[in-house]
Amino acid sequence: MLESQATLAFHVNKFYNEQTVPRKMGVTQTVREVAKIVSCVLKEVEIQEPRFISSLNEADGRLEGLRVNSPTEFEVVLFLNQMGVFNFVDDGSIPGCAVLKLSDGRKRSMSLWVEFITASGYLSARKVRSRFQTLVAQAIEKSHYRDLVKLAQDTTEVRMIMRDNISVRVTPAFKCGGIWPRSAAHWPEPRSTWPSPSRVAEVKAEGFNLLSKDTPTGTGKNRLCSTAESDAWVMSFANAEDRLVGGGSRRKSLSILKTLRDRHLDFTGSPLSNYHMKTLLLYESEKHPRDEEWTNECVGDRIQGILLQLVSCLRCRRLPHYFLPGVDLFASCTPGSLDMAARQVWCLAREIITNSKSFDHL
Repeated sequence: MLESQATLAFHVNKFYNEQTVPRKMGVTQTVREVAKIVSCVLKEVEIQEPRFISSLNEADGRLEGLRVNSPTEFEVVLFLNQMGVFNFVDDGSIPGCAVLKLSDGRKRSMSLWVEFITASGYLSARKVRSRFQTLVAQAIEKSHYRDLVKLAQDTTEVRMIMRDNISVRVTPAFKCGGIWPRSAAHWPEPRSTWPSPSRVAEVKAEGFNLLSKDTPTGTGKNRLCSTAESDAWVMSFANAEDRLVGGGSRRKSLSILKTLRDRHLDFTGSPLSNYHMKTLLLYESEKHPRDEEWTNECVGDRIQGILLQLVSCLRCRRLPHYFLPGVDLFASCTPGSLDMAARQVWCLAREIITNSKSFDHL
């Protein structure tokens, strides 16, 4: 290893221990507080409407169903039951989304979700979300946390605001295990050597989730989306992505990228999220597929590559979803915010590339 690479590796590891680990500990404490409040609200929802059963459970020290988007932004996925009477339809008409259609020969009355089925036989994500939003609002009013929590009014999604600065989105969803959507059938590319065939099989067996949330085309500039779009369910590959991030020092690299984002790229109006960082890390893994390219000594080099790729995407104003390349993760961002982010990320990348000790003051 060259002396400059060894120096970079040393200071990256020091940054991880002094900045990233404390960040993770702080987030863990916030997660505990958030989970306590959300669990209380969802228990009240379940009393009012037994079809919405809380799926927020602890396993191996982690809370299943709760995801951290940033130190102040969280998402809880509420898995619903009884999807069996619906067919999954992924025809690509709404990028990143699919619909659930009542199976042939099935009557609406045979479904647990009868009042949310449209005249055309589709289970409406919008109707499910609207009912859930009403239930959560009522549950908050009955909860002893009602003075700490309020429901955001500027969205069709269920988003709780706690202590004025913590946002928790609660999203109804269906698990789709053992199947793989046609929109992602290209993955992995035939010439790709990462991930391994066995890991690919694991990921596809894991499947994906269908979320009731604003569609990718129904946000930002195109907020007035069609009825068909609002009835559609958004495809999420969060569990599959977590499996892929698990090898080598990828998870450590992602934790450092999240810390850099929080400390240097979280300016007012910033378009960048931790999900963008995770997506770019997956693309970087395809460029560097070998395990020896993801050792602790290589973390600094991988972070440099990811930041440079991020600059390129920001300047092109496009970042394709890893599994669904037809979905642009920057679609709802303004050109001005992307340009500002490109300058900020370039300054950060340049500092890391030109100064192997830069992590000491980042």
